[in-house]
Amino acid sequence: MRILITNDDGIESPGIAYLSLWAKKLGEVTVVAPKYEQSACSHTIVLRRPFEVKESRLFEDSGIKAYSIDASPADCVRFSAEQYGGFDLLLSGINHGLNMGYDISYSGTCSAAFEGSFANIPSVAFSTERGCLEQAAAELDRVWDFITENRLLEYDCVFNVNIVPDMKGIRITRQGATFYRDSFEPCGTDTYKASTYIAHHFDEGGDPYLDINAVHDGYCSITPLRTNRTDTVIFKKLKR
Repeated sequence: MRILITNDDGIESPGIAYLSLWAKKLGEVTVVAPKYEQSACSHTIVLRRPFEVKESRLFEDSGIKAYSIDASPADCVRFSAEQYGGFDLLLSGINHGLNMGYDISYSGTCSAAFEGSFANIPSVAFSTERGCLEQAAAELDRVWDFITENRLLEYDCVFNVNIVPDMKGIRITRQGATFYRDSFEPCGTDTYKASTYIAHHFDEGGDPYLDINAVHDGYCSITPLRTNRTDTVIFKKLKR
């Protein structure tokens, strides 16, 4: 099996190293990741400038081919699919920070997985709490066993996985709503800086199958996501 690995934290991030070394047990690994951190870049792509693609020696001791691209995570995937081709699996992550609820829309990690789906590559995005990359990497075997035993990759979707340390178990979840919000603080003349805060109010009576609640309860959340954003219920009503 040929495996493409990327992320949005950059090719030098610890998360991509953990994921790449673990994935060697699954098949032949190729790392193609942004030259610099691209957190919260969503599904941006480069159209109006050339971008640099350079072979990297970061993983050569592990026998893993790697390339850095001076562009977005989505660019890394669409370039690799066109130039190198033949990938059987795309893994994105491990992201340093959870990707849940509405934050999925901002996530470069998840957008790379969406781009993989566009190229007909089964795709999984992995994220974890800040400061917990090593603990998340230790849970990859358990999570992958769940994915394979339940044959999740046979479904036509992207799977968004949020791993928590000392996880109680694994839940199949739905995307939640607001998790983080921003306030904008002045920091100079005509200049503002976003200050992020947790906005979701957790309660014990909440839906345990929302990604946000599952993670708060100590469970690994696996959410199937669609690349087609059509609201089919409303479409059918309006079509009449």
